Amino acid sequence: MALINVASREIQCKIVYYGTGYCGKTTNLQYIFSHAPQPARGELLSIATENERTLFFDFLPLDLGDIHGFRVRFHLYTVPGQVLYERTRVAVLGGADGIVYVADSSPEKLEENFQSLIELETNMRRMGNDLGRFPFVMQWNKRDLPNAVPEATLERYLNRRRVPAFPAAAVTGEGVFPTLRAICKAVMAGL
Repeated sequence: MALINVASREIQCKIVYYGTGYCGKTTNLQYIFSHAPQPARGELLSIATENERTLFFDFLPLDLGDIHGFRVRFHLYTVPGQVLYERTRVAVLGGADGIVYVADSSPEKLEENFQSLIELETNMRRMGNDLGRFPFVMQWNKRDLPNAVPEATLERYLNRRRVPAFPAAAVTGEGVFPTLRAICKAVMAGL
């Protein structure tokens, strides 16, 4: 739920990047951090260990200017994708205003993507949210792989809700900002 501070005329929205381990969630945030204008972004906080890319979450605040006299800030989070961190994913997902589901386009990850998406839907229902009526977009990441699963296959197996989906290669930045723009727009429309 967006936090609206009338006294300071500020709206804070939370966007969560969700997906399997090593699908590119952190890489998305790192690219946004390195390419967003300095005045618009805060510091990137990443809690990682030697063995895991994201232990708890990544956090990147983005200031997108004024809308109707209110300063709008988006707080971008990632969740750890490894299976054993389900409780952490639920905790980070709490209070989200929008979700980007990042799917790994590797053929061997198709089933894992599907299971992760089912988990996301289940977690949202447990929190009293219907993903079908929630600001939600998908990103087909790692499109630069020579054996990437065709986008039509990803659409058929993963995008049952027919939400906007964006091909991406987060390491090069392809598709990163179109995905971010789409989820920010969906969150703002929901407000």
